[in-house]
Amino acid sequence: MALAGDIDDSSEERVAGRGSHRRTMTLAEVRDRTLKKRDAWWTVVLVDPVATPLVRWVARHTRITPNQITWAALFLGLGSAWLFALGDRYALLLGAGLYHLSFILDCMDGKLARLTGNGSIFGAWLDYVFDRIRVVICALCLMVGQFRDHPTEMYFWLAILVIFLDMIRYVNALQIYKMRQGMRKKLETVSGGSTDGVSGKSLLFMEDLLRDNPELDTAQPEIIQAQVHLETQDAEIVDLHQGFRKNFPWYMRARNFLKRHRIRTHLISGIEFQMGVFIVAPIVGRIGLVTVVVSVGLALFELAILYKFWLSTKDFEQTMADMAMRKRRRTLEIAAGLRPPDEAEPELPHQHTGTRPNTEPPPRQRPPAGSYPAEEDSPTMALRTIR
Repeated sequence: MALAGDIDDSSEERVAGRGSHRRTMTLAEVRDRTLKKRDAWWTVVLVDPVATPLVRWVARHTRITPNQITWAALFLGLGSAWLFALGDRYALLLGAGLYHLSFILDCMDGKLARLTGNGSIFGAWLDYVFDRIRVVICALCLMVGQFRDHPTEMYFWLAILVIFLDMIRYVNALQIYKMRQGMRKKLETVSGGSTDGVSGKSLLFMEDLLRDNPELDTAQPEIIQAQVHLETQDAEIVDLHQGFRKNFPWYMRARNFLKRHRIRTHLISGIEFQMGVFIVAPIVGRIGLVTVVVSVGLALFELAILYKFWLSTKDFEQTMADMAMRKRRRTLEIAAGLRPPDEAEPELPHQHTGTRPNTEPPPRQRPPAGSYPAEEDSPTMALRTIR
């Protein structure tokens, strides 16, 4: 972006927000705005320290868009695939370095979108599809290059293994996320907003509290309610991961240690898997061995995620049963006169008079110019998300 005015390069930057909104931000503020609360350890240690200052510089000095960075990441990935296909030692080293640079750009597009407010749904789709294309082509080229020097069927099967595991981990993650959201929505619907259906207390989920309050080092609802005052005093806490924590009491200690360093507990995720195959393996020159090791590691962690999800479904079923029991108990207590009945909703005025209510909506009044309380309420806000 072209910027006007003199700005101190050492401390501030000019970034574009939604529309024409602009303000200066320090590098620390850029980190706060662009870095995820938790990320893969490879990203935290080897990518973010480079990508964040680059995003700051790009936002300040250029008009580059997140989509353009996504395209650049794809082309660098294709360049690394070509080097992998050559198969010789120096080509493998250059290919590994180019792949890491491609991944840095792949992380920069999302950071730039969050920083400038220029993200879009199409951009997210583009990033996802290009990631899959890069993995497929690099896997095929890497194994073809090795097959030329060592003609064995092993490299054919390794290429299929890499592509399959990369595909299945994304399908598994998306489906588990969909199922978790479905369980939460069903609990909120069936409960009527509270675990007994009538108390009026809102539902809060333990995983949200632990994620939004990094200082918490416990998963006990009563302790959390004492520590997190504002949002939990009039709420019921639902824990859909208590079975997993009960079976693995050390998990919270490990999670809290990693969380302090912004690292996810999934230590061999798809990111570490890709870096193992396309960076570590070419650098050490042991393509087959390293690919097998990281593949086993990814498969084990995916199985652990499935096991954790299975236990979560059991917690969900138990929570649903507890809610139903609370409702039945309350109904019986009301019928026996041990508890006063719930207050009925007040009748509408037309129910007393028999007159027909006025169903016409009130006339819409146009707010005066400049009276929108926030830019997100502006009628032109939807046009500002296209990048």
